[in-house]
Amino acid sequence: PIKSSAASDVYKRQLLVFAAGCMWGIIGPLMSVMADAGASATEISLLRVAFAFLIMLPLALVRSGAQALRVDAKTLAACALLGIICHGIYNVFYAYVVTLCGVATAAVLLNIAPVFGLLFAVVLFKEAPTGLKLTAVAIDILGCVLVVTGGDFSALTFSVFGVLCGIGAGVTYAMTAVLGRIAGNRTDPFVMSAYSYLFASLFMVLWAHPWTGPMSVNGMVIGAGFVLALVPTALGYVVYYAGVNRIRENSKVPVVASSETVVAAAFGILLYREPLGPIGIFGIVLVLASIALMSWHPHPTARRSRDAS
Repeated sequence: PIKSSAASDVYKRQLLVFAAGCMWGIIGPLMSVMADAGASATEISLLRVAFAFLIMLPLALVRSGAQALRVDAKTLAACALLGIICHGIYNVFYAYVVTLCGVATAAVLLNIAPVFGLLFAVVLFKEAPTGLKLTAVAIDILGCVLVVTGGDFSALTFSVFGVLCGIGAGVTYAMTAVLGRIAGNRTDPFVMSAYSYLFASLFMVLWAHPWTGPMSVNGMVIGAGFVLALVPTALGYVVYYAGVNRIRENSKVPVVASSETVVAAAFGILLYREPLGPIGIFGIVLVLASIALMSWHPHPTARRSRDAS
């Protein structure tokens, strides 16, 4: 048992990221509902961030008051980068790779994010690329790929531009931990989320230019879009930022957040009766093992003074 209060706090922080990943696991099913109701990938992305802003703004006002929205230029710039890159550009990349290569290929390419997460942590935050971290990242990627494909790679399709977009999605996804940490150190997670969704919405409006034609909006699209914005987006990212803001070792974040893949697989089985098979089950075991490995603190008392996580 862990007796160190510092080590216990480390696990609480990582648990927040794990919980956020679990909430992200319902993104796929909700997007499928919206797509089946006639919404395009661009419309889904636009509604997601726009609704998230409309949800987070009043929550930020109730939680911290109007004065909390008065942030300095550096904080605003960090929130803008977070919204534009990690919510806006990420959605564009992901939409392209889904369109060009399919959902399965997009999921496989996105799962390279832990590699970039480790790279950013080493370059930007001077983390040591230990054998434990490298092993956990490798196991996590292998596990996610097996969960997504079930060991059958015949459904994967590739194009040069699609693969580049997939890599771009992985990079922008991994940057969420970096920019979220920078912005979160300067302001409240609710305020940070509200501003990031504001800038993401502006970006998506300019990208989607909805004024050029009618949008496929109906009751089902609006209802599923609101749930998508409320649970895995607004609530999910607030929980995520609350954890990331206090995690010292950013390389851990994408691996711990890969709980999203496990939950998505569970929803696929429960809602769509998708077969998982022994290889997929083995993949889930690998993902959970990588999370446990990356979260392991063999000597918590030695880390107390560093406030490591």
